Amino acid sequence: MAEVHEQPPVQLRLRHNAEKQRRLYHEADVVIVGAGILGCAVAVALGNQGRSVILLEKSLKQPDRIVGELLQPGGVAALEKLGLRECLEEIDAVAVFGYDVIYYGEEVRIPYPANAQEVGQDGTSEKSQSDEVRETRRTRPEGRSFHHGRFIKRLRDKAQAHHNVTVVEATVTELVRCADTNTILGVEATVQGEHDSFFGDLTVVADGYASKFRKQFRTDLPVSKSKFWGLELIDAQLPMPNHGHVVLGDGAPVLLYQIGTHETRALIDIPEGTPTASLAAGGVKNHLLTVVLPSLPPNVRPSFSAAIEKGGLRSMPNSFLPATTNKTPGLILLGDAMNMRHPLTGGGMTVAFNDAVLLAELLSPAVCPALDDTTTVLKQMRTFHWRRKGLTSVINILAQALYSLFAADDAQLKALQMGCFQYFKLGGQAVDGPVGLLAGIIRRPFVLFYHFFAVALYAIWIYVTWSSSVVMMPLRAVGSVGVFWKACVVIFPYIFSELQS
Repeated sequence: MAEVHEQPPVQLRLRHNAEKQRRLYHEADVVIVGAGILGCAVAVALGNQGRSVILLEKSLKQPDRIVGELLQPGGVAALEKLGLRECLEEIDAVAVFGYDVIYYGEEVRIPYPANAQEVGQDGTSEKSQSDEVRETRRTRPEGRSFHHGRFIKRLRDKAQAHHNVTVVEATVTELVRCADTNTILGVEATVQGEHDSFFGDLTVVADGYASKFRKQFRTDLPVSKSKFWGLELIDAQLPMPNHGHVVLGDGAPVLLYQIGTHETRALIDIPEGTPTASLAAGGVKNHLLTVVLPSLPPNVRPSFSAAIEKGGLRSMPNSFLPATTNKTPGLILLGDAMNMRHPLTGGGMTVAFNDAVLLAELLSPAVCPALDDTTTVLKQMRTFHWRRKGLTSVINILAQALYSLFAADDAQLKALQMGCFQYFKLGGQAVDGPVGLLAGIIRRPFVLFYHFFAVALYAIWIYVTWSSSVVMMPLRAVGSVGVFWKACVVIFPYIFSELQS
């Protein structure tokens, strides 16, 4: 007969004591504000290391958003490293194999690169755990698209089920500071209408794009020059199933991607001051009917028209916010509260999950035994700021630069836009490189720099040589200087923003 122990193992006793501290005294190693993509991932990652975590969220109801619905392959790989890949199951998620770019009705397919391996933070290739289990390597990476709320619910369920994590529905109102050192000690909140406090050695603020605490720690503000307006299409016939679609025409870009068996998300970018979307012209609905609808593939138009008639249009600002180093003792600002880019390329969740992986590595108990050691934590966060650049700078710059090209509103940008499309038509590395960057697989900023200026030079060649008249070629050659200058104006400000600390 097996021996019966009267006392539980030491680890179980410690776990029980930590749970009691969280439940009764609201004390933990880490307090996380926001149970979104980043908050849930960090809670589970640190919980897996034995850290005691309190995760606070103002509403645990399933959210309903029009963004955060496409996870690139690099994000899927990071989700797997966190032990959360099963969150993609049982939510009617759709496999994504790449993109279909439609330029004034002409299509080019840009699949995720075959035989691709994820390139790690140190530049070396990494093999996924599932590949080892299958004793094979994926020949082509896959992304996933889904209803955002269903995915969030799965992530929250995993956090709530974790023995080292306590999830509380609470509205955080203030940060608690030490009067002498200015160290953040925790937060004040309201729970079921009653005032309460939660304390931790480390406080992580991940309260999203509209963060109420961001302005306390940085002076710059997110820049938003357009909004995504979202519709849900029912049984839309997409030109390439299991692909994201980017539709380019006279207006700003339109995204189409399936988020369920019957549902397809349409995201229409409308820049500020768009004349066809003004109230005088008939508002957003007029823009959708007169500009967007004619540019869509014919098979998509019926479901798009039906969605317009049904109503339910919703919008989200498309924001850009460069990352800054966390410098406040006791506090880490993460997620959209810390860094945002245009959602055109669907890179936000990929950044978030990879940030969670890197943060857990840099703050592991072996490296940082005590999270109240603010000197060590801040040192590791400086390392975090620069090490994440391999991936995030690529995704940030690519998102902003591509949006500038895809939303072209002058002759030079239009030339670059056409050059980009024609570059994709070359295939081979002209596709594998850019889509590998977009997918979060290639993490080398130089590769982005190379392909961007390859597009610019190819656009200049087209601009000069595709003229209908030989007489016009010298004038076009002179005008090409403006095209190259525009390319520099597009990309260099975002490169410089990534070099800041």
